[in-house]
Amino acid sequence: MTRKRLVRCAAAIHAGADAWSAFTNNSWNVGLQADIYRQNGGLIPTITIQETLTRSVPDASLATTSFNNVIEADYALNDDETCGMLAAFQYTKVAAGTVLATVNANLIGYVGGYYQWDNNWKLTGRVGVQSFGGARLLNFNPIASFTQPLLRIDLDQLDDSDNHLFGASLQVSWVPKPSYQLTFRTPLYIVRNMTLNSVPSTRL
Repeated sequence: MTRKRLVRCAAAIHAGADAWSAFTNNSWNVGLQADIYRQNGGLIPTITIQETLTRSVPDASLATTSFNNVIEADYALNDDETCGMLAAFQYTKVAAGTVLATVNANLIGYVGGYYQWDNNWKLTGRVGVQSFGGARLLNFNPIASFTQPLLRIDLDQLDDSDNHLFGASLQVSWVPKPSYQLTFRTPLYIVRNMTLNSVPSTRL
């Protein structure tokens, strides 16, 4: 199974003693997801690859473009694949909008699990370790490299074909101090007649 997606994201961030920021549209991303092996009731889990290109907004001189690559193993615990366990590795490379800045690669390994109810709401939890190579602006080191734990919880509403209609994520990262990010996702689907349809947020 192969899926393509275009998603707009709005997020609020809370770090340290700072107050929560206002919700703003902060990025667009386009991606491709493909199952290279399906479990189909066997002992070998489903293997999925995800490739995502994300562009931050607004389009300023220090805007970033990130390339995210994930390979994930999904072991379903029942025949309808509504409950299971996850294990994955993620590699992210970020390109800054100026040659004066350099952002090194970010690596994440995690395990987790998920459960989907009959009404097509799906809850997913992941815990893992993040290793970031740091970032540099000119001769300064504004962000030092670190290796710290990571926690993420996703709540998604799906349709009967498992397409995402709405998503919310809470991520806690130690960078190295705790940072909390709450994100809402609304996918855009390009249908066969090539019109662009946005799933309204009123589906909440």
